[in-house]
Amino acid sequence: MRRFPLFLLLAFGLALTAVNARQQDPAKQDQKQKPATPTEKQDENQGETLKFETNLVVLNATITDGSDRYIRGLKREDFQIFEDKVQQKIVDFSQEETAFSAVILLDASLSMQHKLTLARAACANFVDTLRPDDTFAIYGFSGMKVKVLQDFTEIHDIPDSVWDMRADGETPLYDAIVKAAEGLAKRSERRRAIVVVSDGADTKSKASLDQALRKTLDAQALIYAVDMTDAAVYRTAVRDNGVEMLKEMAVKTGGRFFASAGGSKLRDAFANAAEELRNQYTLTYESSNERYDGRWRTLEVRVTKPLLNVRTRRGYYARKSRG
Repeated sequence: MRRFPLFLLLAFGLALTAVNARQQDPAKQDQKQKPATPTEKQDENQGETLKFETNLVVLNATITDGSDRYIRGLKREDFQIFEDKVQQKIVDFSQEETAFSAVILLDASLSMQHKLTLARAACANFVDTLRPDDTFAIYGFSGMKVKVLQDFTEIHDIPDSVWDMRADGETPLYDAIVKAAEGLAKRSERRRAIVVVSDGADTKSKASLDQALRKTLDAQALIYAVDMTDAAVYRTAVRDNGVEMLKEMAVKTGGRFFASAGGSKLRDAFANAAEELRNQYTLTYESSNERYDGRWRTLEVRVTKPLLNVRTRRGYYARKSRG
């Protein structure tokens, strides 16, 4: 009879013992295989993050006194936030001079033909006032197009494309606001603004006023509207609704409307917009309303200090459930 070496017999015995152990205790084997895979963990984390982000609402508030001077030095306990008249808990608060991101929308329709030079100069002046970390982009809109003349950059210089633009065609204002809001929504800065320079109503957009407003609110951006309507138009009894639409968007987003009366105060309007973005309070709360129904929710920010004015967006549209 053939004999096997001792070391082979020992090795075979150890292997057989290990197999029997796994067969006798399948629960332990399942327990080792049961922990969530990286995909499952990722799905769980994504679910938690989605809920957290969906409930968070960021507000940028401007506080002024009766003389329209910016008020600094307020604390978290000086603020109250109400969503649909229900008080919310503030989870984050700051007023440091943090960087902001802005899109300048230049109306290049035919009616702006004699105003573009002034608009470009004021745009350049605005860019000169930016701090090193502030970013900006410049879009021009006319005819049926919205053109990116300068994509987001921290290089504070005006490209040749801005100086070379010529006035022509109609006014796709709402399309321009939608494109600006979509660009800002991708930015990491929590202070975001759209500076609109225009002299008339929308005449050629695919998007509606409601769509433009919704996109802006979703991007948590403020609209600063600089009206360049000729002074003579203000004296006429009949005019288009462009001015009123610009006012409405500025008010609902928490921005500001500047009536520049033909552009004579255009440089001041740009400077005031930049100064205001530097003197805002940023407040974040987690909404107590967990319904994702896509409905409008009214916002109100109050300060406990007397005789102060608060300007912020009037509300937002809740996210819709993905289910």
